Amino acid sequence: MNRRVILLPILLTACSTAPAAIPVHGVTPGHKCVAEGTDRFIGRTGDSRSGGEIKRVTHAAVLRWAPPGKMLTMDYREDRVTIWLDAAYKITKIRCG
Repeated sequence: MNRRVILLPILLTACSTAPAAIPVHGVTPGHKCVAEGTDRFIGRTGDSRSGGEIKRVTHAAVLRWAPPGKMLTMDYREDRVTIWLDAAYKITKIRCG
């Protein structure tokens, strides 16, 4: 019985500590997409090379392809760039979010 009384405050203290950093959905520290200057990619083929360049130019952490007919989620992520493609996989639009 005496051991339980001693251990109880220690266990309660260990359970009450909050984590050091709480992750926030849609935010990658140091990454916020900026779509300015991406017009030069319109009309290019959507492939890993152009995707990597767009990701680098926009400072996005996440790249999302939007081929024709694909449904996209409506959640907003400030660290994501979305690249829309036509039937020939040419880039038609680039937006952040």
